[in-house]
Amino acid sequence: MLSGLGADERVFINLKFNPLNLYFVKWIEPMQNETISSYAKRLCLQLEETSPILIGLSFGGIMAVEISKIIDTEQIILLSSAKTKYEIPFIYRLAGKLHLNRYVPISMLKTANIFSYWLFNIKSKEEKELFKQILKDTDPVFLKWAIDKIVNWKNTIIPQQLIHIHGTKDKILPMYFIKNKIRIQGGGHLMVLNKADEVSSAIAKCLSGQSLGDQY
Repeated sequence: MLSGLGADERVFINLKFNPLNLYFVKWIEPMQNETISSYAKRLCLQLEETSPILIGLSFGGIMAVEISKIIDTEQIILLSSAKTKYEIPFIYRLAGKLHLNRYVPISMLKTANIFSYWLFNIKSKEEKELFKQILKDTDPVFLKWAIDKIVNWKNTIIPQQLIHIHGTKDKILPMYFIKNKIRIQGGGHLMVLNKADEVSSAIAKCLSGQSLGDQY
């Protein structure tokens, strides 16, 4: 399990994974000017299983794709994420090319407010409290580094064993840009919190090899 940008295993709290043996990959502090591939290699040191199943949320999905270039994986499941650079909205990639992301105050990204709740489709009091706590606990150095890697991601390779689950109301990574996905109706970027039953069901079907119909 690889959580989203700056988040940890708390973001998966509502998902049901029985009877899977879960391991939550911990984000580590990036080295100065570290590449995403180098960071992926260091994350691999936490993986003891051979050919693991990787489940990645948002930035965690991007890192799952990068890890799959280094080790053999049985399966990769992306949640609210992107498979290639072409699924990152053009406006983000343009900002990366112009280095505009470097001028965004980190303090603004670590502040929960009405706009961020709307952007992440967060509504309940419990979700807001968890979201605020995750932002508070996010390492600003990691956050700044990871955002730069997202907007400048160059990957064009899609692993064959990859399945992509995405919400129809995702405002961070709009579904319009996402190819070959399983749709979660009404799901936002943090659908793992408020569409947990639907996401859990989709993951279970993916792992069991069941057909998901014409949702692609």
